[in-house]
Amino acid sequence: MATLQAATMSTGAIVSDPQAVRQLCENYRFGTLNWEVTEEGELTIWVHDDFEVYEARENGLPDYEGGIVTHEFLRELADHLGADEELDIQTAGFTKCRFPVLAKRYVVRDGEVLHTDLSSLEPIDE
Repeated sequence: MATLQAATMSTGAIVSDPQAVRQLCENYRFGTLNWEVTEEGELTIWVHDDFEVYEARENGLPDYEGGIVTHEFLRELADHLGADEELDIQTAGFTKCRFPVLAKRYVVRDGEVLHTDLSSLEPIDE
């Protein structure tokens, strides 16, 4: 069985209410994902895996059967970013030498969540 090898990293972003963001992060499960909100209110996210967020079961484990709720988490998080702050989360990875490679990016800013990956193509102008 092939194993995904990926890494996820984010920029740091100052949040308006560090305690509310800590509580928000604790209400979700991130698998092996790490997150930190410093005393100054800077949120960062990192992991040697794909960026996927799950709801928590009553026993505190991720609810894998409930599916991935990454977009819902990020929309809630968008309400807590400070003015003019941007959280940029990028993931890159691969499974052996198989196609396709994993590459995706989430940007949270100005109350919205933007997402991109390698699935769309645009023509190159001359």
